[in-house]
Amino acid sequence: MIWNHFILFSLIAVVFWSVGSYAAWKDKRKMAVAATVVGLCVFMAFIVLLWTNLQRPPLRTMGETRLWYAFFLPLAGIMVYCRWHYRWILSFSTLLAFVFICINIFKPELHSKSLMPALQSPWFAPHVIVYMFAYALFGAATMMALYQLIKKDKSTEVEMSITDNLVDIGFSFMTLGILMGALWAKEAWGHYWSWDPKETWAAVSWFSYLVYIHYRRYPQTRLSVSQWILIINFVILQMCWWGVNYLPSAQGMSIHTYSMN
Repeated sequence: MIWNHFILFSLIAVVFWSVGSYAAWKDKRKMAVAATVVGLCVFMAFIVLLWTNLQRPPLRTMGETRLWYAFFLPLAGIMVYCRWHYRWILSFSTLLAFVFICINIFKPELHSKSLMPALQSPWFAPHVIVYMFAYALFGAATMMALYQLIKKDKSTEVEMSITDNLVDIGFSFMTLGILMGALWAKEAWGHYWSWDPKETWAAVSWFSYLVYIHYRRYPQTRLSVSQWILIINFVILQMCWWGVNYLPSAQGMSIHTYSMN
């Protein structure tokens, strides 16, 4: 079973990501980018091998979505580093990806080849992958907000513009994910939207980030308020991603909750 090799692939990827983070702090940009990209390729190789072994997209269980999140976090980090040369973002994204990897290691799941008929839609994989990428960008934006709240210096406004870019791109991918999900729902269940608990929280998270985007375009924006809005929004996002699984309204009723095994 390919899952038995997860620790090996993860260890190699994390080592390269750590080298990339260290190189970034030493202002060795080429080495930082090269090491991070190699780590991403190693981790993606595992995802591809798992996909091939399962003969289905590894997106059915919560643990499988954590794989994609652990992949997209360093990707978001290297994007920010390449565009704005923020060294610490690589370290934070690597650390957070390592946390999600450890969760998968210490909380292993069963990965069966079976997929319920609704998940056999061609919209299934792109919908979830796009959403995971949006979540990673929002995660990077939240890290920026936390960093700014702690640091509090004159460069905060510049850093908030970087945060705004992350949110704008993440919001675009989230919107695309919702549209794909609606098309998938129409094909699988005959309707675009049914206010299922998962769909309800998806709408709440979408509107919460829309509030942030509009607030940031207000002339009298307070930076601390913007940062706290982002942090609250990320908590809401976690509710949409995995928290909904534990809601009484979703037990045995929701068609969108992730399988835990």
